[in-house]
Amino acid sequence: MLVESLFINRNHQYRMFYHDPVFIHSVQQTIEILGTLAFAISGIRHAAARRYDWFGGFVCGFVVAIGGGTLRDVMLGVTPFWMTSPMYIVCTFLAQAMVILFARLLRHLDNAWFFFDTLGLALFTIAGIQKTLVCGHPFWVAIAMGCITGSAGGVIRDLLLNRPPVIFRKEIYAMASILGGLVYWLMTSLHVNVAVTVVVVFVIIVAVRILAVKYHLSLPILKDEELKKDDSQ
Repeated sequence: MLVESLFINRNHQYRMFYHDPVFIHSVQQTIEILGTLAFAISGIRHAAARRYDWFGGFVCGFVVAIGGGTLRDVMLGVTPFWMTSPMYIVCTFLAQAMVILFARLLRHLDNAWFFFDTLGLALFTIAGIQKTLVCGHPFWVAIAMGCITGSAGGVIRDLLLNRPPVIFRKEIYAMASILGGLVYWLMTSLHVNVAVTVVVVFVIIVAVRILAVKYHLSLPILKDEELKKDDSQ
């Protein structure tokens, strides 16, 4: 009965779990702004490592920051989030200023890019789930959109930098986003407060990414026997 109540009536689902639309919008916008800042710093840091100029760094940071959310909004049929407020462009300028002003500090921090990339993944996953639910879609769509929102920016960044996308490498990346989406669904089905749900999901996604990298956790690799034979010849 619980599963049916979650998927049968979309509008009722929204009213059931999101009692205050103004509060939800504020939370979502805050998460998107923080996610934009985090992903922009990640993109600009990678651009700096490739010795891009200031303009190239800004373009890379901005595209990375808005890429996943833009793809999500286009698929949902709504105006891309960054077109609704200049704040997201301001965030990218702020991110570039931070990278320039604190270049030495960031250079000495081990895996600074990984830290900001992980924050962006967690924040945008949550934002993607929330916005999809607000649009009236079922939770399985929300989980997929959360994954797209969180990971597409990293894919675009790696393509711009001519590298294999991070989600296709051995590290657990998109799976952390999907796991976070499943936890979000579980906590929502149990009527847990939205703010608590957001915090718990954020912590879980960040923890999974850190543990996956620290202990080299990964999914099994697909093997092509014919390709292996060709390589051995």
